[in-house]
Amino acid sequence: MDEQFDLRPLLDYIDPASCSYTEWAQVGMALKHEGYSVSDWDQWSQRDGARYHTGECERKWRTFKEEAGSVVTGATITQMAKDAGWQPASHDDEVLDWDSTLEVDDLDRGYRLIDTDYIKGTKLQEPKNWDPVDQIKLFVQALYKPEDYINYVTQAYPKEEKDGTTKWVPSGNGVYTRTAGDLLKALDSCKGDISLVFGDPNPAAGAWMRINPLDGDGIKNANVAKFEYALVESDSLELERQNELFRKLKLPIATLTYSAGKSLHALVKIDAKNKYEYKERVQYLYTVLNQNGIEIDTQDKNPSRLSRLPGFERNGDKQFLVDSNIGLADWASWKDYIEDLNDNLPDIENLNDLFDKPIHLAPELIHGILRLGHKMLFAAPSKAGKSFGLMQLAIAIAEGTQWNGFQCEQGRVLYVNLEIDPNSAKKRLVDIYGAMGITHSNVDNIDMWNLRGKTTPMDKLTPKLIRRAQDGHYSAIIIDPIYKVLTGDENSASDMAKFVNQFDKIATELGSSVIYAHHFSKGAQGGKSSMERSSGSGVFSRDPDSILTATPLPVDENLRTTHVIDEECRFIAGEIAKYNPDRQVPEADMMNVRKMDDHLMSAFVDLPNKQALLQRIAKKRQQVKEQAALHTAWRLEGTLREFPSFAPISYWFKYPVYEVDHKLDTVAIENPENHAKWKKSMQEANQSKNEKAQSELEAAYQQLVDFHDDGAPISIVELAANLGISRQAAYKRVNKSKQFEYSSGQVIKSK
Repeated sequence: MDEQFDLRPLLDYIDPASCSYTEWAQVGMALKHEGYSVSDWDQWSQRDGARYHTGECERKWRTFKEEAGSVVTGATITQMAKDAGWQPASHDDEVLDWDSTLEVDDLDRGYRLIDTDYIKGTKLQEPKNWDPVDQIKLFVQALYKPEDYINYVTQAYPKEEKDGTTKWVPSGNGVYTRTAGDLLKALDSCKGDISLVFGDPNPAAGAWMRINPLDGDGIKNANVAKFEYALVESDSLELERQNELFRKLKLPIATLTYSAGKSLHALVKIDAKNKYEYKERVQYLYTVLNQNGIEIDTQDKNPSRLSRLPGFERNGDKQFLVDSNIGLADWASWKDYIEDLNDNLPDIENLNDLFDKPIHLAPELIHGILRLGHKMLFAAPSKAGKSFGLMQLAIAIAEGTQWNGFQCEQGRVLYVNLEIDPNSAKKRLVDIYGAMGITHSNVDNIDMWNLRGKTTPMDKLTPKLIRRAQDGHYSAIIIDPIYKVLTGDENSASDMAKFVNQFDKIATELGSSVIYAHHFSKGAQGGKSSMERSSGSGVFSRDPDSILTATPLPVDENLRTTHVIDEECRFIAGEIAKYNPDRQVPEADMMNVRKMDDHLMSAFVDLPNKQALLQRIAKKRQQVKEQAALHTAWRLEGTLREFPSFAPISYWFKYPVYEVDHKLDTVAIENPENHAKWKKSMQEANQSKNEKAQSELEAAYQQLVDFHDDGAPISIVELAANLGISRQAAYKRVNKSKQFEYSSGQVIKSK
């Protein structure tokens, strides 16, 4: 038998009286296959009093032989139970199930309202004049509208508990095709005899009713039509204490029923729009109740749960309606009441000693930018390399180096990755380390929490993050990007205030700086301040202690050419330093490709393998030029609460790192006035660039034709080599040209 999954509780959902002989036998065969005893089958079979015969199960059990093609497994019982209303444990985004446990998870609230030591209890008042019809009618009228489909169950079977006692358990699906109005009419005409409506009641078992209206097609959670009520009951408290606690907590209770057992059944108004909101509210309800000494049966969280129906007797005691419509009017009022009493706000502080002792500010994590325990927003347009920038920042903190010219204090970092495939994220870190040219001696200061495909709204993520990070001693928590966990309307100040408060919780609970990325608003950014550039409500511009914005810079043809030359010369200088460190290159020659070529040849003249090295350098040099042509230029600006503003910083995004370049300082950020002009100049520059590329293509092709005086065809490989570009780049040029065609690896001139 699998100890992790017990089939016996599932038998409670299968009524043997409704099974055919074959189905009855299959249950026995499945139990035997899964390692259960014949007594388990026999005990279940006894619920069918009309057909049960002593000893029949044992005789049949001995005949069960597992032959090829005739094996019946526990899956048969599972399916039969599902058909009868049982549901397996599910994930958070699925329908609530009977058996899953409830995780109470709110680290921000104590929700302690009542000192239970002073609760003496409120006595239950049994009705003086017992009127079953009146009891049922009051109950139904308090809960349902006339058109609501309801479900009641009056059939039951005895189940032996582990302690030897017998418990009567609901049997079958009961009636679920009747409306509340239909039931009330039937009760009005039964002249006080409820057996005419429900059949002969079992005085030992009582009766039950589903807590929420159904769709009339079944009794499962999936059949719940309205998510209006949640069942609250506790078997661990005295009845009188339950009664007083429910009232002291001002629970919005629609009906409070004595179960004729150990508990009161309170149907609390949940007023949820859907199953997901229902689950969220029930979790909140159970959190409050547990914090106030009420141990809840968490199986009651299901919206299709059965509750005791007043007006029936159970083991000599009456199931009666204790009260109805007590406490606060609705869920919203009650939650506001609870939150107001549990605001967790600090006490008011008198400043009489303000000048008597020094005030110690939190240490700086990013010097001149961010203090430890404060918040920073990094905003940039979509696809601007924000993740690369934040990963570079994580490395700078872990290693205690600079980030965009700002010194970082060394510390531990938690990088919450919400967007990137985990292996891709790790590869990025490796590449960034390499591009930064630093060792990874402190990479163990970086932890990564990969949540791609597993994200939840920020208010749900926050307590989970705090719980996992509380022993990490992190200097910084980087959340990238926040749009993955954004809740509410991005342009709503109230919604976004609630959202960004989650970052305060993290910073306060962990003592860590919280750094998060967001995207720009739409439109040109040149006329906006750094505070105005992030998307959404103005809350984003006011809430963080530091706001850094990366704004794109327009790069014209001259600037691009200068940058490509700069990168090419830097590469050559690096190769000279690598293979001939004694060779000195004057600073004045560092922007002259021809002179750098002379220095390269001179530096390599005496090297034994110079030809091979120069070939490798030539190939790599071309790659450097092609990459430089793709680099994007940016302006980093800041709005700071704790520090004076810093001069804007210009940099290139050189995949995968940012690199400061003061040559860009004079470039103006695009603004609406000159956008059209800039766009036109860029178009002209691109046109000139394309014309130049086509001219180079024609010249290279003609050179190869002259070389092949035999008229041999020109291959794309030869053409790429002549141009000093990749084969793919050569193919693109040919494809764009109206003078050339490409076929089967050959380039031919169009006729």
